[in-house]
Amino acid sequence: MKTLLFLFIGSCFFLADADAQFTRYIVRLKNKGGTPYSLSAPASFLSQKSIDRRTKYGIAIDSTDLPVTPSYVTQIDNVANVSILNVSKWQNSVAILTTDANAINTINALPFVISSAPLAARVQSVSGKFNSDEQPYISGERTTGIESDFFNYGTGSFNEINLHKAQFLHNIGLRGQGMTITLLDGGFFNYNTLDAMDSIIANNQVKDTWDFVSNNATVSDDHPHGMQCLSIISANLPGTFIGKAPKANFLLYRTEDVSVEYPIEEFNMVCGMERADSTGTDVISVSLGYTEFDNPVFNYTYANLNGNTTISSIGADLAAKKGILFVVALGNEGSSAWHYLATPSDGDSVLAVGAVSTSGVVGSFSSFGPSGDGQVKPDMASVGVSTVIQSTANTVVTGSGTSFACPNMAGLATILWQAFPEVNNMKIIKTLREAGSISTTPDDRIGYGIPDLKKAFSNLLVEYAISTSIVNGCRIFINWNSKDVQAMKYELERKAPGELNFTKIADINPAAGNNLAIHNYEFINTLSTGTSGSFSYRIRQIIDTATANFTAVYIDTTTATVSSPCVVTGVTNPPAASNLLLIKPNPVTGSNASLVIETPEAISNMPVLIYDMNGRLMMRMQKSKLSGQTIIELPVSKLAKGKYVIKVYNKTVPIGSVEMIRL
Repeated sequence: MKTLLFLFIGSCFFLADADAQFTRYIVRLKNKGGTPYSLSAPASFLSQKSIDRRTKYGIAIDSTDLPVTPSYVTQIDNVANVSILNVSKWQNSVAILTTDANAINTINALPFVISSAPLAARVQSVSGKFNSDEQPYISGERTTGIESDFFNYGTGSFNEINLHKAQFLHNIGLRGQGMTITLLDGGFFNYNTLDAMDSIIANNQVKDTWDFVSNNATVSDDHPHGMQCLSIISANLPGTFIGKAPKANFLLYRTEDVSVEYPIEEFNMVCGMERADSTGTDVISVSLGYTEFDNPVFNYTYANLNGNTTISSIGADLAAKKGILFVVALGNEGSSAWHYLATPSDGDSVLAVGAVSTSGVVGSFSSFGPSGDGQVKPDMASVGVSTVIQSTANTVVTGSGTSFACPNMAGLATILWQAFPEVNNMKIIKTLREAGSISTTPDDRIGYGIPDLKKAFSNLLVEYAISTSIVNGCRIFINWNSKDVQAMKYELERKAPGELNFTKIADINPAAGNNLAIHNYEFINTLSTGTSGSFSYRIRQIIDTATANFTAVYIDTTTATVSSPCVVTGVTNPPAASNLLLIKPNPVTGSNASLVIETPEAISNMPVLIYDMNGRLMMRMQKSKLSGQTIIELPVSKLAKGKYVIKVYNKTVPIGSVEMIRL
């Protein structure tokens, strides 16, 4: 049975001998010998965005990235009565169509072929019917007493996003800009003509389409299920229906033939993952799953769903290894005899999603975990019960299924990652789990629970922010880096020598801007004459100042020690008698950083040396300065990410050193 296109298909234990009933086969190849491609020149087979993802997260380009050797594909294609369907570089395999047993024998005899095995029979394709419990959706205004939001959601969309407290992310400018989401599905019927998606069409946000079943670029003439999943992320109907990441870019790939169920659709899915990776996607959302096939010889057992057996789960985990956040629906078999999850939600590096209502009640249809090898599954849950979706009749309705919980979570995870591109895909999954409603006691229905996106944001912010403090005479310079918008606020607290508790000493307003951005701040705490000892400073960032939703986190603590009693003359703190070195900002996220140097004397010969943490000299600059403070711009774009020590000299006499972190 096919429900919500969450299609349950089966096993990859292939038959050893060709059978007349099979017409589609997978040909596995021994190697990629004779390839014209080189790992040292990846731009010929990966987009710059894909290369940048690997560079950002330290992911090596390896042999799985190399395309299948073209001459191998040509030789297979030249065999009589054989047609090439799709080619998978990750699996180093070719899917073919043939009814000729002699052709299979000829292919198996090729020196670069390991084996061939059947994937599917050929069945006349028919139009799939969307099977759901759709109910008419009646729009309305959201309730009063809620803080002002950037979007006018309408009741249905507001209830969905409010379950995760994720409107906060929209309100600070995180709406998917610059992120790319791929949907793999059975079709995106009329996505380009329906009202909910008119904004992504007008703004050219659909960057690529491909039909791996029919081998053409048109995906708008097939099943509507993918279109409905897309609407959950991308919709822009103010007051009625707002998607979770409506400003993202999209790649739409049809990998599923809804009229039949065979393993070739898993093969197609992996080919879709590969194209998404090569094109440069950040996130893949998959509302498909497999347990049984039309031919039961292929069926999976529960034990097979261990994350390491099926074509699709192996592919999904490899996509995650490439740095892609892979989000997948768990399955709709909670009330059936099968009961358990479907693949590829069993992958150990994917984010598997179960279904709940806007009140957090688990959908009875939502499949059960764990995976066949005992992993906690699902990882978490989102709204998949009476989810707001676009209908083929160009109206807004509701539908149910983990198919719809998946894009809900995929969109939310995308905008969270947009806020913290410094962390990788697996860190986003870990953070979402830790922000789950039952994170300490996960179960087999909602996993780690329903994630609170404001909490997830706060946790990542605490990890990101960093502060430093430097003593200069009777002045303590407190510097910190964080991410904020103008509506937020900072409070600086101090615990002086002999004090047991922190006391607020200053309020600091963020820099202007309504969209989340990185800013560096400095506060100078001027001490009284004779002061000495250890001073601790704690920075509290208020990320939501609204009374009803007040949220604040301590982002960092720094300590400075005044080793001997300081002296202040006159009514103001005079120029320092000691030297000051300071990096602004620190950590460094852009291509430049400022080195602040303050000395009481002028220096005509001032070497500035930058070392890595292994003591290797990475950069040397020859500078000079007048008395007082000077600022030197450091060309840090030439440095790899990591920690460095900057040493400054007066000729050969050390002035001081300071650590710098480049993100």
